[in-house]
Amino acid sequence: MKTYTSQSIREMYLNFFKDRGHKVIPSASLIPENDPTVLFTTAGMHPLVPYLLGEKHPAGTRLTDVQKCVRTGDIDDVGDASHCTFFEMLGNWSLGDYFKQEMIPWSYEFLTGKDYLGLDPDKLAVTVFGGDETLPCDDEAAALWEKAGIKRENIYYMSRENNWWGPAGLTGPCGTDTEMFIIRKPKCSPTCNPDCKCGAFLEIWNDVFMRFNKQADGTYTELSQKNVDTGMGLERALCVLTGKSSVYETDLFEDAIKVISTLTGKAYDADPETTRAFRVILDHTRTATFMIGDEKGIVPSNTDQGYILRRIIRRAVRFGRKIDLPEGSLAKIAAAYIEKYKSVYPELEVNRDKIFEELAKEEAKFTKTLQQGLKEFEKCLNGIERKNAFMAQNNPDYVPEKRINGKQAFHLYDTYGFPVEITDEMAKERGYSVDMDGYKAAFEEHQSKSKAGSEQKFACGLADNKEATTRLHTATHLLHAALKKVYSDEVNQKGSNITEERLRFDFNLPQPMTAEEIKKVEDLVNEVIAQNLPVVMQEISLEEAKAQGFTGLFESKYGERVKTYTIGDFSKEICGGPHAATTGELGKFKITKEQSCGSGLRRIKAVLQ
Repeated sequence: MKTYTSQSIREMYLNFFKDRGHKVIPSASLIPENDPTVLFTTAGMHPLVPYLLGEKHPAGTRLTDVQKCVRTGDIDDVGDASHCTFFEMLGNWSLGDYFKQEMIPWSYEFLTGKDYLGLDPDKLAVTVFGGDETLPCDDEAAALWEKAGIKRENIYYMSRENNWWGPAGLTGPCGTDTEMFIIRKPKCSPTCNPDCKCGAFLEIWNDVFMRFNKQADGTYTELSQKNVDTGMGLERALCVLTGKSSVYETDLFEDAIKVISTLTGKAYDADPETTRAFRVILDHTRTATFMIGDEKGIVPSNTDQGYILRRIIRRAVRFGRKIDLPEGSLAKIAAAYIEKYKSVYPELEVNRDKIFEELAKEEAKFTKTLQQGLKEFEKCLNGIERKNAFMAQNNPDYVPEKRINGKQAFHLYDTYGFPVEITDEMAKERGYSVDMDGYKAAFEEHQSKSKAGSEQKFACGLADNKEATTRLHTATHLLHAALKKVYSDEVNQKGSNITEERLRFDFNLPQPMTAEEIKKVEDLVNEVIAQNLPVVMQEISLEEAKAQGFTGLFESKYGERVKTYTIGDFSKEICGGPHAATTGELGKFKITKEQSCGSGLRRIKAVLQ
């Protein structure tokens, strides 16, 4: 039986495609150059976007590499068996060269060939695009898989949601894909398919057939060339091929586990809570090592990539306390990763001292206030429990409150350095939630005081709750909806500040608005104002709000019930701030300025005349 290691799989993959005319290219930086709408390189295609769009790559039209990637959407899930923030993506590309007819047989050969992964063809399933109102189903891909050796009953036609890839940002190359799965156990029902959550299927590889370029307005144009973009996660592939139950039990983590065990005197698998703490520390320290050690290395800060780095280091420190990890340990764990990866990513060795220095500084900074912060957190919970006990004595129908208010959450951030996500996670561990809208209001109050004296901030970015600001706040709902209609539903609010005189609205868009687009947005808002539509508030459950298509900035952080505001069929938003009764109260909407306010972000200033 073949023995697989992380290095043997990297070499096997690269050599397979090298033998088929591909040039091996190095991993690009974790900080993307060609996609301002994301903070990190989240997929192997990010560094190659210009070439997927038609620019000539110096290495030719057939490329292969192992790309280092970071995805931060699931940080709170890290600690289970599979989630990682940093991972390596094995990939190969055709830049206008080959397409499905070559890639699908190659995929089958690599998966099943005895010189490669050697998987049982009967234990493989694939999905292909099932068609919709814009594109027909991908019968060609299905036929190629069946010809290669996949049983017909193991070929599944799936929806766009399952078999459409990209773009990772707001705009860029995209297309239908075919995904490959290992069948791990019998299906749970006759209708069970690879999208089922029963665990019967585990995805291992993905081939994307890029024919389209998504525009900022949500439309698609044909690319000048047809491309192939594939991705196989190294961690998951290694886990499957070595028969491990978790990616953390592969050779990628074994040296770091030994370091943590030595430092704490605890075994990785001592109990579920200890295992979870180990995994959080393992993942977050590895990710921090690669972020700091990157050729465009970052350092902890309160904005953008630096904030994510600070958050994961501090989360690692907090979980370290759970298993008695001594202060100053993160650099020692990082040393194990540098030794493990330096032959593949030499920049880690080059930046070794910087990695140690930044980890030690951030760990010491947070450790100094961590104990006090945890005491303050306990005081918050104790205060809530005392209030609940008092209220219950006087009212048998009283429903206990299990919510930390926004000012308390901001105090933990401002005074003790707890990112609000850490406070939220700690609260959930104890059966509580955090008032995220209240936190935002407290944060913006703090920001405004530094700029404009002592003006008090209210929820949703309002400087006060006077009539003028209320009307401008209602106008932001119309502005938000109009931007989505002019561009796409992927345009979302990223910040808001409203005074009596004007509104300021930040949103994601990779390019400046044209004069025509600005006028189109203004016209859409003013048309709704002219209709004098009622602004209808309804309090419903968060699940109902999501099902009904309401937009929300902090959907994952809301309580069980939310306030929703509907303006005709034009705008539907979850919001906690004050609103006008009808749109006719607003007056004429006018955009006074449109400008950049960050990478991939735009800012509108507008007034009501």
